[in-house]
Formats: sequence, structure tokens, C-alpha cells
Amino acid sequence: MAHNRRTMRWISALSNHSDLPTAVDETTQDILDALQGSTPDLVVAFVSEHHRSEYPTLPHLVRDRLGDPVLIGCSAGGVIGACHESESEPAVALTAAVLPGTDLAPFWLDRSLMPYSGAPTPVWEQALGVTTSADPAFILMGDPYSFDTEQLLPVLDRMFPASPKVGGLASGAERAGDVALFLNDQTYRSGMVGLALSGSVTMSTIVAQGCRPIGDPLFVTGLDGTTLTGLDGQPPLVALRKVLSGLSPQDQELAGHSLLAGIAMEPAQQPYARGDFVIRNITALDTDSGRLQISARLRENTIIQFHLRDAKTSTEELEDLLRAYRRNVNQATPVGGLLFSCLGRGRHLYGVEGHDSGLFHDLLGDIPLSGFFGNGEIGPVHGETFLHGYTSAFGLFAPSQRAHSRSRDAQTRAE
Repeated sequence: MAHNRRTMRWISALSNHSDLPTAVDETTQDILDALQGSTPDLVVAFVSEHHRSEYPTLPHLVRDRLGDPVLIGCSAGGVIGACHESESEPAVALTAAVLPGTDLAPFWLDRSLMPYSGAPTPVWEQALGVTTSADPAFILMGDPYSFDTEQLLPVLDRMFPASPKVGGLASGAERAGDVALFLNDQTYRSGMVGLALSGSVTMSTIVAQGCRPIGDPLFVTGLDGTTLTGLDGQPPLVALRKVLSGLSPQDQELAGHSLLAGIAMEPAQQPYARGDFVIRNITALDTDSGRLQISARLRENTIIQFHLRDAKTSTEELEDLLRAYRRNVNQATPVGGLLFSCLGRGRHLYGVEGHDSGLFHDLLGDIPLSGFFGNGEIGPVHGETFLHGYTSAFGLFAPSQRAHSRSRDAQTRAE
């Protein structure tokens, strides 16, 4: 029996076939079998670097088989789909969604064509194909070599402050021009592709940064651009050594390769806990001057706390976040999800494949999930959207309450 077209549905399929047309045939057939006569409104596609020579053919192969849905996606160093994470083998993952009552506005932004950050709202609405009054949710996928994602995100937050935004940077390439960004029939080699969803759909987000704080919070008391020249009135390296001296031998060893800096999102909040910081890399350390360089825009009196990243901490944080999501009685039950994970997670961090997606399914159930391992992850922390590293950012999709009400009304009339 065919499923009701008015019911939101998500299907995730994955193929590890080394031939791209065959992989697309396998995944699209799985989708058609599951939809039983329905055609999808949206397809999200992730393709491993093994298929690089055939990237431009993917949109046509998929849309020809699935009836011209809106298509968005990108190339990746690792692909996630159908309860499996493929990090080192050929892979194509497709998520197909039936989205009744949902408006889909796909867009491509390029550095040379993008409106300037202070452009009037109507200019940005035209570029994105959606109005601020629509309260959309955004899926974003960018090229790490040609597009400044960190410049765009504050603009989107300002224009669409209530809109959740999630996504990642394409991977599986070592130089500009090698990534692929898919949008409908097009394959772009630069810029950012995005999708604004509005109407009868909601998107909630989970952002797991996988770190734990060490030592005490410290005030930034000296800056030279992105270089820290003072923490709590002393050279940053002196402050860091005091923190490290109080750690266990195991954590001191871990700090040798997994030390990061956390920037407090709510400076007035006390005490701070895991998840209250945006995590950033320490990119340079000058032993002569005692300065530290951090990959973030900082201001004096910003509060910083050093963090460590390891598999145990990352697992605990993701478990806590997933359980908290499950306990939220006001949260609509998701019918599908996307996962944007860092190349530094997965097998590299945990020693096994399938960790984060497996934990997701263990705690939230059999929700179709697909995604990729990228060069950066996009997601909100304390209501502000950031480009992260070493993170897993989930976008979870459910019918809006408005859609539920319409469905109940239709059922009542039918009875």
C-alpha cells in the first residue's frame, strides 16, 4: 500500500560499490522500495573522494532516478549513512525526504557574488531565496579553500536570529578545486551550497564538541590580533604551565597532543561547565615570549579555559546530549537526521568506525541518519552559530506543530 503523501518521511541509503552509477542505482532503488510509490521532495547526497573523477555526473544520476527532487550535497573524506560510517572505502550516501507543506529554497553563494555583510535585508533575502519572515532552518555545505564560512555565519544569525543552522565543510581534497558541492543539476567547485527549509518542518540541533575543561577560567588581559599576550595579567605560557602542573600524569601526556582553548559564551555565567565554551585550536606557542596564538577572534576580558579532548570525554558528552534531547518532552519526535562530523573523530579518535552514529541510534532509536566527515562543522552554541572543529553536529527534522494540527484535523474530518 502506498504511504500517505502528506506524511513526512526520511529514508537513508548507502552503497560501497566502487562504480558510481552502480552505487547510485543501489541507493536510489533502496529509496524507491522504501517509499512505495511516493517521490521525494529532497535528496541530500554525500560522495566519497574515491568517486572524484565522476563527481559531475552524480546530480543527474540521482535526479533522473528519483523524479527531480531538490538535491544538495558535497564530496567527503568519509561518508555516513544507513547505520554505517564508511571512512576509508568508496561510498555514496543518500537521504531522501518526503516533506509535505515544506518550502525548499536552495542557493549557491560565491565569494565574488555574495552580498556584503552589511547589505540590506532584501538583498540577502534575494540571494538566499527566502524571507526572514519565513523562519527557515538552514543546511549549509561549504568549500574550505574558497569560501569564508566564518564571515557568513554572523550575517545569517543577524538576519535570521531564530533560525537553526547546521552543516559542514566539504572534505576529501587537498587543494582548491578538488571538492564538489552539489545543488540540483549543478556541481560547483567553490563557494557554499545551502538550503532553507520553512513551513511544516522543524529542525533541532545537537552540537557535541567532545572536550572537558581543565584548570580555572582565565581572563584575557593582553592581545595582539589573535595572539594572546596576557592571561590573568601574566604571560599565557606561564598561566598554561600552572594549569598543566595540577593535572594527573595521564592528562599531562594527553595535553601534549590534545590541548585546546575554550572561549566562554556567557562571560557572566558562573560556574562554567562542559558545553559552555566554543572550542578553538591553539595554533602557535612562543616559548621565548610566552605568547599563545588561538584560531579565534578575541577581545580583552574574554574568558578562556583550557580543554582536553579524548575518546572517553567525547563519548560521555555525546551520551549526555543525546539523553538530554530524549528527555525533552517539548521536543517533537524526529523522523530523520543529518550528521556533520569532524575528520578527527570517527576511527581516528575512537579506534572503531561507527561510534557517533551508533550511539545516536542506541539512544534515540531507528531514525534515518546520513552525513559526512568534514573539514569543519557548523552548529549553534548558546544561540550563536559557529564553525567548529573536532565536533559532531546533528540536525534533526520533525513535522512542525502546525503540521501535526493539520494532520489531526484531516483525520477528524475523515472520521
